[in-house]
Amino acid sequence: MRIVIIGAGNVATHLTKAFAKNNEIVQIFSNTISNAQILAKSINCTSATDDIAQITPNADLYVISVKDDAISQIVDKITFNTGLWVHTSGSVSIDVLKKKFNNYGVLYPLQTFSRDVDVDISEVPFFVEGCNESTCESINQIAQSLSKKTYFANSTQRKQLHIAAVFGCNFVNHMWAHADEILIEAGYNFDILVPLIKATLEKAIKISPADGQTGPARRGDTNIMDSHEQMLSSEQAELYRIISQSITKKYNTNL
Repeated sequence: MRIVIIGAGNVATHLTKAFAKNNEIVQIFSNTISNAQILAKSINCTSATDDIAQITPNADLYVISVKDDAISQIVDKITFNTGLWVHTSGSVSIDVLKKKFNNYGVLYPLQTFSRDVDVDISEVPFFVEGCNESTCESINQIAQSLSKKTYFANSTQRKQLHIAAVFGCNFVNHMWAHADEILIEAGYNFDILVPLIKATLEKAIKISPADGQTGPARRGDTNIMDSHEQMLSSEQAELYRIISQSITKKYNTNL
């Protein structure tokens, strides 16, 4: 396929490199020309632009991989209706493409991406949606060329998946950042938590997160929780209290 990538951020970077293995990336667009040029150069693509009016109209696939609130702005500025158009967002409806294109859908990779951290795309779950059955199958075939794990999901299901990912990844990572700060204050490195984190994940996979829950809130140990809060900053204490109350409510209905 001849592919145009619209975006040069974390997701766009990984998808571009994955697509480039078996397809021709004919152009990279980014509002920041240097980002488009860097990504284009990394895959030997000769066309990079920051002018949306210069996007080539003769590609087979156009992948819009930008911030969620920028997708509609991009679509509004496109002046042609050729090829297959997809966006990669978890929470933006497929309908954002409906107003401009005849052949469109969604190619959503459920993964956390950072530019300089390698990801095995073949293990990333992709969720696809199309404007009709034929287009949906075409997008699924594209997903299967990248990954061994492809699924169908409508816009509502995809948003639920994204919310689950926020809880399971973004929020958890933020908690790790707070844990790192507390460890540094105590004179230790984050490395000492790695065995605990690995064991927690393995247990969650094996017996489910709900069944694997432990800790003072799970036991309803209010004395320990109170003493912990007293040692934390006001922001950390508030987070500790909210999460602890949620756990306590779930497992200790009598408290």
